[in-house]
Amino acid sequence: MDDNIQINNVAIGQRMREERCKLGLSQEELAEIIGLSNYYIGQLERGERQMSLPTLVKISKCLHVSLDYLVLGNNLCAVDSVKESSDIYISSSNKDTELENLLKKCSPEELELFKKLMKTVLPYI
Repeated sequence: MDDNIQINNVAIGQRMREERCKLGLSQEELAEIIGLSNYYIGQLERGERQMSLPTLVKISKCLHVSLDYLVLGNNLCAVDSVKESSDIYISSSNKDTELENLLKKCSPEELELFKKLMKTVLPYI
């Protein structure tokens, strides 16, 4: 075990920004979800501030990444890969669900809006 681990706030901020952008969230949206100011989120993403552990946990949950990845860049345990597959996918036996039927009726623009809404709502669940 390496006792000389250095915390690189700039690298943490870069990973944070990358993951936020992958989810299609603005700094304002991320800030609203986790109860912080968008100015503070900007400071974190630029590596200008060091966040508390509770804030780090909120951000990792919201962005669906492990603390290990966010802090050290280790991608050994992505949050989504830890979940049971039954939690992630609709089983094939339930193909005619109400949700699927509604999605089939959506235009491409409506589907994009739905994806953005889901990405925004998931951290609250």
